[in-house]
Amino acid sequence: NPFHFDFFYKNNCLNCFAMKPNLLLTLLLSLSQTLTFSQTTHHQNSNPPVASIPHLEIPKTLTSDQIVHHTAYTLNYSEPNEQAQWVAYLLTKEHVSNKVAKRTNKFIIDPLVSTGSANNSDYLKSGYDKGHLAPAGDMSWSSIAMAESFYFSNMSPQTPAFNRGIWNKLEAKVRDWAIEYDSLYIVVGGIFKDNQPTIGTDKVSVPKSFYKVILKYSRGDVKGIGFLIPNKGSDQPLQSFACSINSIEALTGIDFYPLLPDAEETAIESKVCLSCWDWDQ
Repeated sequence: NPFHFDFFYKNNCLNCFAMKPNLLLTLLLSLSQTLTFSQTTHHQNSNPPVASIPHLEIPKTLTSDQIVHHTAYTLNYSEPNEQAQWVAYLLTKEHVSNKVAKRTNKFIIDPLVSTGSANNSDYLKSGYDKGHLAPAGDMSWSSIAMAESFYFSNMSPQTPAFNRGIWNKLEAKVRDWAIEYDSLYIVVGGIFKDNQPTIGTDKVSVPKSFYKVILKYSRGDVKGIGFLIPNKGSDQPLQSFACSINSIEALTGIDFYPLLPDAEETAIESKVCLSCWDWDQ
């Protein structure tokens, strides 16, 4: 305690320790108690650290065609389908709240896809929207992230009723959750089947349905949920499309969140807990 030492110095009483040993013992005990109290108070007032696993959003697949890293997201480009097999990214409260970039609507070929991505002519007059996988609405925190969200590698053919309806509704709900839960680890993509329809000269596959898996993993509050939605319009509530992450793994062959401890991954991905998520926003 600085006060004790200052007091003894000012009153020329440092030699008192020699004459009164008990005084030194009392001072040391007082100092020890002060430090203990300070440490205890600091511990009680400090929030537990956020659980942090770098690149937790990145899934594992048996076929990694082309792993491409952009500013705000990572994707695995599937050349046979001319689109991403999956797009993975971290969405935080700050990302959603920090709106500094406007939507560009400028669709461009991804320069980092070595085999060449799809292009505008593939979608022209196809009857399908150029549907975002990682949505532009999640990228307003950065002009670079916004521009890169319009790469064709991040697009998939979506029916207008789906893209502008139930899919848009899910994207908005996820942004609400990012604000409420601080951060989310997200993976999104289409479900590819044999003999599925294609569009354009590049034969861009048209998924019959799309998935999105979401993980909240911080401060002891760990939970996950999946969504599987047919590529068509729907008036059903989002809850009706919720499913376990395991069920989407079975459909896609993708191992989501492989960096989680095994027991924790099993517990999170095997169940659907609708009540764990806020649906009223």
